[in-house]
Amino acid sequence: MPQTTSSTPPEHVAIIMDGNGRWAQQRGLPRIEGHRRGVETVRAVTDAGRELGLRTLTLYAFSVENWNRPQDEVGALMGLLEYYLKKELNTFIKNRIRLRTIGRTNELPAGVQKHLDHTIEATKAFTDYTLVLALNYGSRTEIVDAAKAYAQAVAAGEIAADDTSWGTFNRFLYTAGLPDPDLIIRTSGEERLSNFLLMQGAYAELVFTPVLWPDFNKEHLATAIAEYGRRERRFGKTSAQVQAPVPTS
Repeated sequence: MPQTTSSTPPEHVAIIMDGNGRWAQQRGLPRIEGHRRGVETVRAVTDAGRELGLRTLTLYAFSVENWNRPQDEVGALMGLLEYYLKKELNTFIKNRIRLRTIGRTNELPAGVQKHLDHTIEATKAFTDYTLVLALNYGSRTEIVDAAKAYAQAVAAGEIAADDTSWGTFNRFLYTAGLPDPDLIIRTSGEERLSNFLLMQGAYAELVFTPVLWPDFNKEHLATAIAEYGRRERRFGKTSAQVQAPVPTS
């Protein structure tokens, strides 16, 4: 288990992007205008994360529950996602940003899948900074899929039936190969995780901000990271253990 303390900056920040609809409603605009503004914020915050020294940024873009929204809104969201991927590909390549996804992306519209696959393939060699889009994602769904894959691996003799370690099981999560989030931020004033990275975020610090996602910017991200820096990261230890000086040889 990592021996992280508050003096260590977060390597991986995950954000629940919330408040697009309310932002639009407060201005007398259709909800889709809030989502369009939210896409602009995605661009800005992706750049801000890289500038602030993050290695991984995960954005909760579309949950498995979001299919229950009005169909015209869902269709508009899928259209915005496809537009974003087409528009940002050259920027990803120029800035050496690797794109990854988590979730049941095979259930997304064919056009979205096409652009996702193309962008992921075109950026897969980049290692300095990774943008992860959680699309058709739900933590409970992820655990079900992981348990199924784990059981299949046991049945195939690929892993021992009595190997019940977390290190083995987490290889079957959507996030395999990614570090766990150090910090999870939720915008818009809501204070819940909404089925987001429940397993991976077991030791994440949580920061809730009243700022609606379309208004979230580099300064707000830096403020959340600063708050993270004031937290004591104990991982089950006592404060005395964490603060004890490391012996020198």
